[in-house]
Amino acid sequence: MSGNQPGVQDRRTAPHGRQRLTLDIERVLGLSARQAIRAEFRYDPALPLTVSVEFLSEGGPRVLWRIGRDLLQQGLYAMSGLGDVQMWPSNLGEGATARLQLASRDMAALFELPIPPLAAWLEHTYSLVPAGQELAGVDWDVTTADLLHGPVEPSE
Repeated sequence: MSGNQPGVQDRRTAPHGRQRLTLDIERVLGLSARQAIRAEFRYDPALPLTVSVEFLSEGGPRVLWRIGRDLLQQGLYAMSGLGDVQMWPSNLGEGATARLQLASRDMAALFELPIPPLAAWLEHTYSLVPAGQELAGVDWDVTTADLLHGPVEPSE
C-alpha cells in the first residue's frame, strides 16, 4: 500500500445492532497502479455467518458482496477461500495488509486492505456471536418445513 495507508474512517453500530466498519482501501490495478476505494463492512448478528461488504468508488457503481465471516478472519493470517473469494496476508510488518480477491464470471478485482482495524472489528463481531455458535438459535423444524413447503403465512 502507499505511504498514506488507508485506514478506518468510521466505526459504529447501525440500526438493529448491526455492526459497521468503513475503510479506505486500494484496488490493485497493476504493479504500480492503484485506485482508492471505500469499503463498508456490515455484520448483522441475525445473519451471523456472513459479512456484507459494499465497495464504493468515486464516480462508479456501488458493488455489494457477501463474504463468509470465517473466511475474512482466516484470511488475515493465512490463505483463505476458494474460487470466487480468496484472501491472504500480503504484508505482516508495520502497516500490515491483506489482499482480497473477488471474481465473478470472467472479471476479477484485487484489493489491499489494512489488517489492524479489520481484525479488531471482526473480533468484536465474534464477541457478539462466538465462532461455532452461529447456528445455535436456529429452529431446525421450522427451517426444514420452510425449505420443503415454503414459509407458513401467519393467520389473522
